[in-house]
Amino acid sequence: MKRWIRCRGTVSGCVQVAVILTMLAPTYYNSASAQSTRAEQSPLPQSLPPERKRRLQAISQTISNEVPLVIAHRGASGYLPEHTTESAALAHALGADFIEQDVVLSQDGIAVVFHDVTLEKITNVAELFPERRRNNRFYVFDFTLAELRRLNISERFPSPAGSDASQRFPQNTGRFQLSTLEEHLQLIQGLNVSRGRNVGIYVEIKQPKIHRAQNLDPSKEVLRVLHKYGYSHADDRVFVQCFDESEILRLRTELKCQLPLIQLLAEKPSDGHLAQIAKVADGIGVRIAAVVEGVAPDDPEHARVSNVVRTAHQHAMLVHAWTLRMDSLPDYAPNSKTMIDWLVREAGVDGIFTDQPDVLLSWRQSVQATGRLEGPFKLLGKGPSVSD
Repeated sequence: MKRWIRCRGTVSGCVQVAVILTMLAPTYYNSASAQSTRAEQSPLPQSLPPERKRRLQAISQTISNEVPLVIAHRGASGYLPEHTTESAALAHALGADFIEQDVVLSQDGIAVVFHDVTLEKITNVAELFPERRRNNRFYVFDFTLAELRRLNISERFPSPAGSDASQRFPQNTGRFQLSTLEEHLQLIQGLNVSRGRNVGIYVEIKQPKIHRAQNLDPSKEVLRVLHKYGYSHADDRVFVQCFDESEILRLRTELKCQLPLIQLLAEKPSDGHLAQIAKVADGIGVRIAAVVEGVAPDDPEHARVSNVVRTAHQHAMLVHAWTLRMDSLPDYAPNSKTMIDWLVREAGVDGIFTDQPDVLLSWRQSVQATGRLEGPFKLLGKGPSVSD
């Protein structure tokens, strides 16, 4: 497939820096042009290791005007069964900036796009292969790709906490198959050509330790597939994420991965923990609840914001929050617009995973039309290209 053409140096018309440049040249930010935001300006590192600086410069070229990044969570999973190619295609059509692929390996070592290492929650595996149950579960890596192809994928049940199942795709309706990572990349790259877009991919490596106990190495296989399709540099439209911190370290060191790495965190991190993560990763992925903790006690129109984003920005890391479901908002959020306002304009997150990418994109477009979208890591207007 054709590689995305990189923009380097000072070539006219090149993609402008919008997120990371402020930590490399903070004086460029014109505070006088800022409108109103409750996200505080964060003191940024005075110096960064040269290799880190170069990688951040490269990453910044890929996300210029996408504030926040609209990341389609398992595709357009609010409208179609998660991680199907149909869901990915719809996410592309709706305008997402990046489309997520969770990856597990089949018994024969093929990278497949699937959220869990077990199959029973969203497939008919118990009907087709009742004898393959192990520890009362059906593990993906106990099945070959050919066997996995026989399964039908349906809407997850029960639906995400608090959501109304009647608003999701009907269960046991239609025919949806499990697909490989290669097939998803072919689809997204093909749509990029036919639709004239540059939608990125956002790969999560699932439970690497459990895989290695089965003599499988998902990180190596994921990197092999990514490299095959032209994703090998920091300025490619890709993020790689994982909850396993030792695996993020392995990706950066042993496996020499130069792609942007995101450390996923199940719990709210301490300041010291973020400082450690920043030595390896380019950003963090955290729960929405770790960023916006509720309503401000003295002002119900505003949020009670944690220090997670501010501290991560101090360490020159991006913050991507998960997962915004318009049909399952936190109890304290009156509506989706307010919740997005709190996440972006008050907390200052750089990207949001969402089941309904079109809603988040519409919010972004309406705010950008006013010229008032800003924050501690946002560059207003167009600036010079980054070059060494």
